[in-house]
Amino acid sequence: MTQVLTVNYDEKPIYDIRLEDNYDNLLQIFDRVPISNRKVCIVTDTNVGKYYLDTVKQILYKDGAKVETFTFPAGEENKTLNTVKDLYEHLILSGFDRKDLLVALGGGVVGDLTGYAAATYLRGISFIQLPTSLLSMVDSSIGGKTGVDFDSYKNMVGAFHQPGGVYINLNTLKSLSDKQFFSGLGEIIKHGLIKDREYFEWLKTNRLKIEQKDIKTLQEMVYRSCVIKRDVVEKDFRESGERALLNFGHTIGHSIEKLMDFQLFHGECVAIGMVAAAYLSYKRGNVSKEDFEDIVQTIKGFNLPSKITGISKEEILRVAKSDKKMNAGKINFILLEEIGKAVIDSSVTDEEILETLDYIIY
Repeated sequence: MTQVLTVNYDEKPIYDIRLEDNYDNLLQIFDRVPISNRKVCIVTDTNVGKYYLDTVKQILYKDGAKVETFTFPAGEENKTLNTVKDLYEHLILSGFDRKDLLVALGGGVVGDLTGYAAATYLRGISFIQLPTSLLSMVDSSIGGKTGVDFDSYKNMVGAFHQPGGVYINLNTLKSLSDKQFFSGLGEIIKHGLIKDREYFEWLKTNRLKIEQKDIKTLQEMVYRSCVIKRDVVEKDFRESGERALLNFGHTIGHSIEKLMDFQLFHGECVAIGMVAAAYLSYKRGNVSKEDFEDIVQTIKGFNLPSKITGISKEEILRVAKSDKKMNAGKINFILLEEIGKAVIDSSVTDEEILETLDYIIY
């Protein structure tokens, strides 16, 4: 069952991504960041903590760690500087120094917030990712992008700070609601669309096993997505080039996420954004009508939305232009040259975007 991927920087290994189906081998992820006689703060939220906090805490105690816990209310609305401030205060009062570390136990909100706190507390301390949602396993836990939202602007405050390791317990996926689980498929479908058509086809072929959460199928899926994310990140740690391809579907997706006041899950918003980007790719003649319709049907087949209502195209465009991914006043759009190959395009006009938004708004 065990699978291990190593993330390298300048051809040197910096951390491992470990796939398991339990927490039995958890201590092995701390090989690069020993915890014996050190303080460890497990950061989690009110949803995840009740399932896994005690188990993880007891395992870390066995290795001689001095374990603290910090739990904050679940939800994107708590991914803020105020929550980080509360975490800073907890760490200061508990006497944490630069040799101590944080453990992020939860989904993307927990991982992003904990990583940002680790990046900025005492100018940087170590942290470990223990992702428990599908979205965080294949996306946010890998690559060192950390951050919090600011006045509803998603991830507007952040830092690049690589984890000391990522430990994925695939059985945590069984505690997710269907809505949370399928939200993660948004990022997974994205991986196939931007980098690997064969993987995109595999997802369609194995849809029923994925829906049934067959553990062997989930392992192969998560592993293949982690390989894609790892390979992109290794080439561009600080998102100055190729890593931007991972933003396929996010230009419009983030705008929808904000305008809907985070009522939709991130992966659901990305799914709608991918339909928009695929439509624009089709209208530009890059993607055939058949491939475009295949993309839409695949997204819908995994119980993800393809359209949105209740917001205007003008609002979406306005918010997209305030996104941190803007470049010299131009929106960097990620388009498909074909299924399995994405490109960065800064030539997309407002008129093209508005026409595209007409397609996804009903």
